[in-house]
Amino acid sequence: MLDLGTSFVASVARDPKALAIVDGDIRLSYRAWYEKISALVAAFDGLGLKPGDHLVTLLQNNWQAATLHWACQFAGIIVTPVNWRAKNDEIDFYLDNAEARALAYQHVSATAVTTAKGAGKLPRIALDGAQGTDLDFAQLIAAKAADATPRVDAEAWSLMLYTSGTTSRPKGVPRRHRAERAAAVAHVAQNLYAPGERTLGVMPLYHTMGVRSLLAMSLIGGVFVCLPQFDVARALRLIAAEGASNLYLVPTLYHDLVHHADFARTDVSSVRKLGFAGAPMTDALLQKLDAAFRPDLFVNHYGSTEIYTFTIDQKAARKPGSAGRAGINQMIRVVRLGAKSAEESAAPGEEGEIAALLAGDESFEGYWRRPDADAAAIRGGWYFTGDTGYVDADGDFFVTGRVDDLIITGGENVSPVEIESCLSLHPAVAEVAVAGLPDQRWGKIVCAFVKRRAAVEAPELDAYCRSSGLANFKRPRRYEFVAEIPKSPVGKLLRRKLVAGEYRPEAPVSQQGRNA
Repeated sequence: MLDLGTSFVASVARDPKALAIVDGDIRLSYRAWYEKISALVAAFDGLGLKPGDHLVTLLQNNWQAATLHWACQFAGIIVTPVNWRAKNDEIDFYLDNAEARALAYQHVSATAVTTAKGAGKLPRIALDGAQGTDLDFAQLIAAKAADATPRVDAEAWSLMLYTSGTTSRPKGVPRRHRAERAAAVAHVAQNLYAPGERTLGVMPLYHTMGVRSLLAMSLIGGVFVCLPQFDVARALRLIAAEGASNLYLVPTLYHDLVHHADFARTDVSSVRKLGFAGAPMTDALLQKLDAAFRPDLFVNHYGSTEIYTFTIDQKAARKPGSAGRAGINQMIRVVRLGAKSAEESAAPGEEGEIAALLAGDESFEGYWRRPDADAAAIRGGWYFTGDTGYVDADGDFFVTGRVDDLIITGGENVSPVEIESCLSLHPAVAEVAVAGLPDQRWGKIVCAFVKRRAAVEAPELDAYCRSSGLANFKRPRRYEFVAEIPKSPVGKLLRRKLVAGEYRPEAPVSQQGRNA
């Protein structure tokens, strides 16, 4: 297996003049980008950074962030990207946990960086104007340098991503060059990418989906079109202007695209391949996307930070909810809830926990200095994902939620995803999320949090659930109408906030009238 630096050199040699990255007025060919990457590798040498050191980055998706990522691959530095919205205490945690040797940031994170205690002790690279002793990114890449040569092999660490940390401190997930490249090759194969593809680079580079898009484009001489943060109108303009041929987004971003006022008047005909991951997609959104884009390929990719691919369904709209079959580098099982071993398989149709084989080429090898987390998630060579699901009679996998999200009501197990998909098809429902709320009699009751598109009340929605064939014990016993469904920065639903009451109720009708 090639290391990633050698992989990039091979792409430069294959077609040096091919367009590689677009960011506003910046348009770089593979050869021109390689020169800037090489200059940055030389600058790393000047900073005393060595193979195995961690460089923490707090950056939006721009050409500088992508250049830093690739320069680290050549230099053997472990790029450690974190959310650019991180607060100063969170930054201190990342710097300390990773034992960072340097930090890169941009203006949007400047206040948090300058008030983080640990950041002042490290070399700091500023992307949009250096202050004081900070290093200016533009100056670091200004000098000419010899073509960079890879310093490490495929067994070296490539990057370390952090899990979202919804219940505890985030966990570091270190991944080797070989695992990263294997995941990128699988991404190309499973999405049927062709040479010269163009993708919208909006999924952040601190998220596995963003990294995969970046690497996959390099393998096929494709173009990574930067979008620093998701803005629907700008995303639509870029899709049309740059002729994006594929999109790889979380469902929330697709929802925002097709429901935006500009969508109907934007030419999106260049987009022939759709892919989504990060969360299940409701039946209503699947249908709307399929009708709006009429894609040649519509891929549901189910995976994780730890192991990039679990399963793939390349005809997502054909069988709503299906996550398909195991990816080309993987084996998957559904085991009984509470199982201690991957040998305790669930029966077809029985809901259980999804486990993935750790021997797969895309797999991580354990969390960064967290033996407790390893012990909880890794058993007998299998990674227990914490996701619930089942296998249907055809052998297709269905993901029903998280083990922690499972609602046990009156002794029955209820998965939120099935109820969400049902309610999403009601024409008055714009968005919906389902969670279990404490109840003295039932233990928990099923509650649906609904963002309305049009006037509708709980009795009508309850009647809709009854008529849909949803089992009686799965019907929501309570409805809450909300202004917004709480989500993470990458669009993942945050059920825990709903359970904790951390949401904004829909304004009363009189208030809506005043706000109109």
